[in-house]
Amino acid sequence: MNQNKTVLILGANSDVAKQCILQYVAKGFSIIAASRNTNSLKIFIQQNNINSKVSVLSFDAADFDSHQKFYDQVPIKPHLVVYAAGFLVDNEKALRDFKGAQKMMTVNYMGAVSILNIIAMDESNKNLERIIGLSSLSGVRGRKSNFVYGSTKAAFTTYLAGLRQELVKRNITVNVLVSGYINTKINAGLDLNKSFLMKPDYVAKHIVNAGNSFTIVPNFKWKLIYFILKILPESLVAKLP
Repeated sequence: MNQNKTVLILGANSDVAKQCILQYVAKGFSIIAASRNTNSLKIFIQQNNINSKVSVLSFDAADFDSHQKFYDQVPIKPHLVVYAAGFLVDNEKALRDFKGAQKMMTVNYMGAVSILNIIAMDESNKNLERIIGLSSLSGVRGRKSNFVYGSTKAAFTTYLAGLRQELVKRNITVNVLVSGYINTKINAGLDLNKSFLMKPDYVAKHIVNAGNSFTIVPNFKWKLIYFILKILPESLVAKLP
């Protein structure tokens, strides 16, 4: 039974995170939803009439100095943690304007490491069972169309792999969700093949139902692409967009 279990969702204002909130609530969990944009979250919670199951906290992935204070004020130490914060600028902009690249590094990787280290190293939290991080297929291999963003996701995936090894002795599971294109606001305006777009609720289902395997790749098409990317010779990767 999940009635007494709590999920902490970091970056809870993303489209996938919001669907996770609904699905975790449906399974009986209590939710601590953390985001910079707390007003948007509160509206979402009211619209879905789940006020009694969800509490909202302010969290800024880029404000490293605030992370310990944030964790200390979490009312119930979580059983599950989902890191869903993310930021994206296109590769051309990231190459010419370091501020965009820096923000991707900060939100997608450094902010994640900062807060997840604090959470993972709190051995007084006997509740903790699982940590799930949202990564991307962009981090599987460096490709010229998105390698700056992809590098932040590759770093995050590698961090989670090591964290999984670190926490196994405490029976804490770590998963990484490696997703392809999702129909979300972060991808709005990008020229993406619509037949490959996944819905946020579909991706959320794979997060909420995470098992013991480290890597979760939703959708058969994306699983196939994932395995092809892993084994493709560098000479062929260089020809990809």
